[in-house]
Amino acid sequence: MNKEYDVCIVGGGLAGLTLSLQLKKENSNISILLIEMRRGKAPSSAHKVGESTVELGTYYLREVLDLKKYLDDFQLPKEGLRFFLTPQYKNDISRRVELGPRKSVPVPSHQLDRGTFENELIEQAQKLDVEILLNSKVKDVVIQKDKHEIKYINNKSEHFVNARWIIDATGRASFLKRKLGFKKDLNHKVNAVWFRVKGALDVTDWSTNSKWIKQVEPGIRALGTIHLMGKGYWVWIIPLATGNTSFGIVADPNHHNFDQFSSFNTAMQWLEKNEPLCFNHLNKIRCDVMDFRVLKHYAHHTEKIYSTERWAVTGDSGAFLDPFYSPGTDFIAISNSFITDLIIRDKDNENIFLRTNIFEQAHLSLFNNWLSIYKDKYSMWGSTQTMILKIYWDWLVYWGVPALLFTNKGFTDLFILKELFASSQKVGNKFGKLNHNMQQIFLQWSKYDNKVISDKYVDLFDSKIIDSFHNGIEKRYDNKSLIERINNNVATLENIASEIFRLMSSYIYNTSEEIKVNPYKMSLLNKPVDDIDGLERDEKIKQDVKTMWLY
Repeated sequence: MNKEYDVCIVGGGLAGLTLSLQLKKENSNISILLIEMRRGKAPSSAHKVGESTVELGTYYLREVLDLKKYLDDFQLPKEGLRFFLTPQYKNDISRRVELGPRKSVPVPSHQLDRGTFENELIEQAQKLDVEILLNSKVKDVVIQKDKHEIKYINNKSEHFVNARWIIDATGRASFLKRKLGFKKDLNHKVNAVWFRVKGALDVTDWSTNSKWIKQVEPGIRALGTIHLMGKGYWVWIIPLATGNTSFGIVADPNHHNFDQFSSFNTAMQWLEKNEPLCFNHLNKIRCDVMDFRVLKHYAHHTEKIYSTERWAVTGDSGAFLDPFYSPGTDFIAISNSFITDLIIRDKDNENIFLRTNIFEQAHLSLFNNWLSIYKDKYSMWGSTQTMILKIYWDWLVYWGVPALLFTNKGFTDLFILKELFASSQKVGNKFGKLNHNMQQIFLQWSKYDNKVISDKYVDLFDSKIIDSFHNGIEKRYDNKSLIERINNNVATLENIASEIFRLMSSYIYNTSEEIKVNPYKMSLLNKPVDDIDGLERDEKIKQDVKTMWLY
């Protein structure tokens, strides 16, 4: 007879291992088999996507999985996302407009060495009696009514097990998506390459300008996720706890042909042309390069995520958007929480049909809403004023709704989901439309954003609204208070959108900054006029947005 489990997880990377921990922490009696191809321990500085976390995913790791002590002791703290704009000054980093925190950020996040981190997750999972099979590969799954049959290969021999639930965490291999045929096209054809270099690198050392160096507290730049920005591309620099450094190039083929950076030598030539200062410092240590990896057209979509037939996909096995803003661990956190809720309730003999469909709709809606942040937007990456306003907006959107929902367990609460998303007039759906419209406004404005702005430092935490939204995700609310807070946050976003539009339209069309604006109908394609349904100016928000306006 085949051995039986409550859950079989296929894939032992970040998504699969964290899911096994979450399930065990919710119900220690649940039986889990995790099947992973890797032969043994992952190497330090393992060559994987997802080294940089942001607040939602960090909360999941620290609080939901109780990994706070391990992360503080063995992984690096992350001091925010740091952007170097003004690509006209690529040879002098001190003259580029820099956007990032001056001092340590209040809500934690981390830079992860994925190899050492996943080895720790395996040890913790095994302590909780998760059965882990390494050097094993799943060859087939037969989806059945009561229990699924899984065929896998271990040590060249064939084995069979049964499980009530099968979870695909195989990453880009997308085992179930390929088998069951629920792939969905995604027209976001951006490419990436990345590599690790031995030793640490601090961009503060790239300039001798003492005034520029002292704008930021010592050590803060070295612990941030660095973004070097230019039209159609960005370059990342991420420190790792092993003392090594991760570099990546992400570029839209409409602006940068993939063949121009698809090998290490061509990538260095591309850097010499597009980010020469980065090239100069990297070229000194090019003999210390540890690896090189390519991902062509990395974004992918899915038609299914959770099934009433008791299977699901998590992590990159389902859908993946873009590494900009580091959202990968966020989507793992959300997906694993949906899956855990379904499996635990199913084990308690609760009917999960309705919850399964609602969770899938919520996840796909969130993904599609986030897509507008990236799709067709890489042309703006070199526009300084555009990117300052966009980053300001995108962070407010992120902290104001999805991050706040997750830290207050709102994604798995049907009452909250109903109150926010049950109809097109509900605030959750209005929020999605508002964000989509603002992304179009940024695109329209970028065509007029031609000023070369230099020698400026922007700390978004100078914004009182940013500071309030960021700290707000640490607060706990009951259901009524959470819905009220999200309604208030969206109302604030409506006013911010209107104020950004007023500044842009005033610059383009010389219109009055006092016009009423409807944030759901605004467009820069024509000269705007007072909208009878529009919002009047909010003086506090006016002053907040003005701090982000460098024209």
